[in-house]
Amino acid sequence: MTAPLRFSPEVAAAQAAGTPMVALESTIITHGMPYPQNLDTAQAVEAEVRDAGAIPATIAVRDGQICIGQTDADLATLAQTKDASKLSRADLAVALAIGRTGATTVSATMIAAHLAGIHVFATGGIGGVHRGAELSFDISADLTELAQTPVCVVAAGPKAILDLPKTLEVLETQGVPVVAFGQDNLPAFWSRDSGLKAPLRLDNPASIAQAITQRQSLGLPGGMLVANPIPAADEIPAKTLAPIIIQALTEAAVQNIAAKAVTPFLLDRIFTLTQGRSLTANIALVLNNARLAAQIATELNRPPVASTPASP
Repeated sequence: MTAPLRFSPEVAAAQAAGTPMVALESTIITHGMPYPQNLDTAQAVEAEVRDAGAIPATIAVRDGQICIGQTDADLATLAQTKDASKLSRADLAVALAIGRTGATTVSATMIAAHLAGIHVFATGGIGGVHRGAELSFDISADLTELAQTPVCVVAAGPKAILDLPKTLEVLETQGVPVVAFGQDNLPAFWSRDSGLKAPLRLDNPASIAQAITQRQSLGLPGGMLVANPIPAADEIPAKTLAPIIIQALTEAAVQNIAAKAVTPFLLDRIFTLTQGRSLTANIALVLNNARLAAQIATELNRPPVASTPASP
């Protein structure tokens, strides 16, 4: 039985022509911000991908199918959907079976992108090991997805609300390459520098594309995380965010917020406590990631350069 995929006309044409493509998640549309700002952002991210030479493939679940790419009308409908499920690996199949409308998280988007033959995916930040995970065991499925699904994920690093050292440890254990783009330290979503040294560094899209190709040639499972720092003009420094994150975490504990409700609660409180700066930064970093992902996809799509025979 083949996967129930439905391609938008633009994505189908890109596949037929061999045009580079970039997968985009849909939870930022349904769960990330209110209408119409969510629609404006989704359209801006797609435009950024096109301007950088690739075709965007925003992924969502609708009518028992995984929709690879959205028309303008599809995006507008999705942006106004109030009851979309937030789908990860665990609940993707059930949503398809019962015909629910669902927005894909990092893990579900990776699965869908791989099924559709798309090798690069741009998102905001990945999930990871939550603070206090030694008691709650709250660890995002994003990390294990990166370990098993061969898609390059371009993000602004792990979300700053997480336990970043433990997140890096889990990624190392799972054999996931964590590559900081253009700097030595790991970025942390709204902040360019987490204070932690990144395991790997690459400085241009061509090198990243070459690393992806080499992993494929070695038959290594899983993907690669490219941690792309937010533009300097848009960042919120880590030292500014630290007390705000502590306050939001304390409020979550007092209110017994747990499981899947934790991240949305924290992001909402940080939005309020930063007077909206976190959302402005979030939009900027997603656009930045979309641009880099399109550049990587374009490099991946270039025909290999023929080697010159050695002189006798």
